[in-house]
Amino acid sequence: MTDYETEDAAESWPVLESRVLAEGGISAYHEDLVRMVDGTEARRQYTTHHGAVGVVALDDEGRMLTLRQYRHPVRRLLWELPAGLLDKRGEHPLEAAKRELYEEAHLQAAEWRVLVDYFNSSGTSDEATRIFAARGVTAADGEQFAREGEEAGIVAQWIPVADMVERVLDGRVGTSSMVASVCALQVALSRPGGWDALRPADAPWPARPF
Repeated sequence: MTDYETEDAAESWPVLESRVLAEGGISAYHEDLVRMVDGTEARRQYTTHHGAVGVVALDDEGRMLTLRQYRHPVRRLLWELPAGLLDKRGEHPLEAAKRELYEEAHLQAAEWRVLVDYFNSSGTSDEATRIFAARGVTAADGEQFAREGEEAGIVAQWIPVADMVERVLDGRVGTSSMVASVCALQVALSRPGGWDALRPADAPWPARPF
């Protein structure tokens, strides 16, 4: 049995043909003809996406901010993190996270760390998400952002992290960002170094270099 370095690595197999099947406001749908490692050829359809950020905002009582928002594709009201799209590829993810925390919750934070990075659905999309942990949370300066559309119906609630972990594990809450974040946070805060062992807020993000 060969031992491999257990770390994701950049790789690109030969693309023999490529075309855009459809384009939308935040993503595009592609089809590539790819040469496989065994020499065969196969067509792969996938979406490209700017990427996104989310924030686990923690208060002094050990609670995290959760937002209930309607999501049309799944026809559900989902409990999520303050989160949103990178405005463009190359945007600094920390600035995007601060913007989303302000716009969706009218909050700001004094301390920021990278909690976890992940690909949302790597078999069908290049969408990547970076989740930050933030503490020292206070009301934001300035005028409150005027939310519109889906965001106009947002409901906010602070909940103990341990309670949210239970909701994730028993299937009552199931967005990818919440599942990844609360499980990562529970482990991160219990390991040696706790908060201080998390990556700095400007840690490199190979999936979306900035």
